[in-house]
Amino acid sequence: MGIFSFAKDIGDKIFNRDKKEAAPAATPDAAPSEPSAQEIANLLLARVQAQNVQIDGLKVSYNGDTDTVTLSGTAKTQADRERARLAVGNVQHVETVVDNLEVQEAAEESRFYTVKSGDNLSKIAKEMYGNANDYMKIFDANKPMLSDPDKIYVGQVLRIPA
Repeated sequence: MGIFSFAKDIGDKIFNRDKKEAAPAATPDAAPSEPSAQEIANLLLARVQAQNVQIDGLKVSYNGDTDTVTLSGTAKTQADRERARLAVGNVQHVETVVDNLEVQEAAEESRFYTVKSGDNLSKIAKEMYGNANDYMKIFDANKPMLSDPDKIYVGQVLRIPA
C-alpha cells in the first residue's frame, strides 16, 4: 500500500478533461462536456483490466479535484499490483495513485524508472541491470502497456523487475 506520484500533464489521453475557464453556454456545435469522475473511473478500470492482471474485487475511484486515483482489491501477485498502479498512473490528468491493493503472493517490490529525454529501453537496461541486452526484461514487465520496445515517452513510469 502506498501513495505514488506521476506527471499529470504527461501520459495516455484516455479521456477528454480540460480545466480551462468555464465555457459560454452550450451551443449545438459545442464540444461534449467533460466526463464525470465515475465515467473516468470506469475508463481507468477498463484500462487496468486490459493489462490482464488478476485482481479480485478491483475498485477504481477518481477525484478530479486532486487528480487522484484510488485502487482497492486483492491482487494475486506483486507484479499484478504494480501493473495496475502503472496502468492508471501513466494517464494524463492522473497525478497521484493511492494503492490500497492487498497481495495474495507477497514478493519484493520492483524498482520503477521515469523515462527521460533520450532514453530507450536498452539505455535503461544498461543503467538498471548493467547490460543493454536485458531491455526485453523491461519490455515484458510492462506489457501490454507497452506495445513496442521503441514506443516509450518522456515522463512515463516503467516497472523494472529484479
